[in-house]
Amino acid sequence: MNVQIADRVQRSFSRSFRSYHGSASQQAKIADRLVQEMRVGGAPHRFATGLEFGCGTGHLTHRVCSAFDIGQLTVNDLSPEAAETATAVGADFLCGDAKTVEWPPQPNLVISASMIQWLFDPEAFLQKAANALAPGGWLAVSGFGPEQYRELMKVGSTAKAPGLCRSEDLAAAVEGRLEIISCGEILSALRFDTPRGILNHLRRTGVNGRAQKAWTKTTLAQFSEHYVRHFGDDDGVTLTYNPTWIVARKQG
Repeated sequence: MNVQIADRVQRSFSRSFRSYHGSASQQAKIADRLVQEMRVGGAPHRFATGLEFGCGTGHLTHRVCSAFDIGQLTVNDLSPEAAETATAVGADFLCGDAKTVEWPPQPNLVISASMIQWLFDPEAFLQKAANALAPGGWLAVSGFGPEQYRELMKVGSTAKAPGLCRSEDLAAAVEGRLEIISCGEILSALRFDTPRGILNHLRRTGVNGRAQKAWTKTTLAQFSEHYVRHFGDDDGVTLTYNPTWIVARKQG
C-alpha cells in the first residue's frame, strides 16, 4: 500500500486496538480455519522459524503457537501496539508495512490472517513469500474476496480494501512455486439491529481506515435510510464477509 494509505490504515487500527479482539469475530474464525487446514493438510508439529504478517491483537498468533511448536517466531504489524502480541508469545516484533520491511531469511512458516486485502498487489506478496520460504516450508494466508462488505459498496462506501482476491487468485499467485494443500472461500453474513450498529462495528475493528467520508447528521440519516431500504428486513440489516484462504507447501 502507498505511504498515505498505509498511514491512514495504521492510525485506524491503532485507534481500535483495544476493541478489535472482541469485535473481530469473523477474523477469529478464519484464523481458526487456517490452523485447521494446516493440521488436516499434514503440517509438521514443529517449525524452526516462523514469520507472521499483520499479527494485530493475535487471533492467529495465539492459535498457531498453541497448535505448533515454533522455535523462533517473528510477528509483524503496521501498528506499534501489536508489540504486545509479540511479547505475549515471546516472539520478535517487526513493525512496519509488510511490503517494505526486511524479512528474516528463509522462514519455515509464513502466516497471515486478514491482512493481504490491504495490499494493492497481494499476488506479488504471496509470490515473495513463496520465494522466501525455506525448502519444505509452509504458507498459510487468508484475505477477503470481492463480495466483502458488498452492502457497503452498493451504498457508496469508499472504505473498500484495495486487494480483495478470490481463492483462485491466491492459488494462481503461487502456482508452480508451491504445492497447494487447501484453498477456498466462504460467504458469511453478520446481522445488526441498525446501520449505525454496522458503522460502530467497523470502527471497533478498524477496517474503515480508507474511508474518507466525514459523517454529518444528514449524511448519516441518508446512509441509514438507503441501507435499510436495500438490505433491511424485520430482523435488522446484514453485513457480508467473504474470507478467502490458501495453505501451501514448498517442496523440500
